Amino acid sequence: MVKRKVANPLAFAVLGSLGERSMHPYEISTMLKGRGKDQSIKLNYGSLYSVVAALEKAGFIEAVETLRDGNRPERTVYAITEAGRAEFADWLTELLGTPEKEFSQLEAGLAYLPAFPPDRVVELLEQRVVALEKQIAQAVAAHEFMQSKKFPRIFWVESEFRLDLLTAERDYAKRLAGEIRTDDLEGSAFWRKMHDLVAELGISPSDVMKNPVKYFGEDLPWLKEVPPEAT
Repeated sequence: MVKRKVANPLAFAVLGSLGERSMHPYEISTMLKGRGKDQSIKLNYGSLYSVVAALEKAGFIEAVETLRDGNRPERTVYAITEAGRAEFADWLTELLGTPEKEFSQLEAGLAYLPAFPPDRVVELLEQRVVALEKQIAQAVAAHEFMQSKKFPRIFWVESEFRLDLLTAERDYAKRLAGEIRTDDLEGSAFWRKMHDLVAELGISPSDVMKNPVKYFGEDLPWLKEVPPEAT
């Protein structure tokens, strides 16, 4: 991935907005919110003004006018420069064409899933499913509204993408919870007994894994494949 002078995704949205017309930061934020782009790119006023300043310093945008409306503070209008247009085009090319590893919070949690007892994990996954169902319902309702207004899909395909991700996450969390509940997830029996032993004997998981025959009555050959530094 290209190392950019201003790497905040909000900078990409600012360049895209100013590519349409010159605006002051408040107008940019209003446009992004009005179009629902704040659902795809994190937006807050503090970071917006910092991003605008960084883009100006990098030569991607420039101040072209200062407006005053009554007693309100002055507002500086910015325009995109040729360098900014080139940066936006290069950035959009990268975002659409080059996959990048994204670190999901759920994936991070799954990486340490065995730290909790199976029943607790099932409870939390089902809690997540309920929350995801609400988000999915909101997205579906928004899509139905836009379809009813015959709003072209080209302007809300990012919302379709988000809905597909939400749906896939919901389905996976629901399926995983079911497999854990019924011990159909491979390794569930080991996982469940491990927590039972820790609670019953007051020992640590590492103590159990050092002598699996003592605690499980079998050698557990897969443990031999675990690198020493991983245990």
